[in-house]
Amino acid sequence: MAFAHKESLENNPGLQATPDEATKGYFLQQTMFRIKDPKVSLDFYSRVLGMSLLKRLDFPEMKFSLYFLGYEDTASAPPNNVHRTVWTFGQKATLELTHNWGTESDPEFKGYHNGNSEPRGFGKFNIEYFFFFY
Repeated sequence: MAFAHKESLENNPGLQATPDEATKGYFLQQTMFRIKDPKVSLDFYSRVLGMSLLKRLDFPEMKFSLYFLGYEDTASAPPNNVHRTVWTFGQKATLELTHNWGTESDPEFKGYHNGNSEPRGFGKFNIEYFFFFY
């Protein structure tokens, strides 16, 4: 008798082996976090987690900026602004940081809900690294 692993189709009702033809090329493109201070957040994600800034979009009329980060080699990003935007949105599993201008210096701003206290929602964001013992 063959053993079916926990991730098999037979052990997961509703799981499909192939996606619908109409959505076959879909992939998770980004997760968005709202941030208070881009200087602090960009330092953390670039220096500590090693991510690169793929694209920055500013919306002065609405007073916010978007920072798209990922583990892509930005040397391969097109230098043209429009082409770089298209390139960024073609990368898999990027992180979008949304900064609403003024939150970094507003003493009344208490931060965003973390999702881990009531009401519960978002739980975590994992970064994988490879560590090998000899």
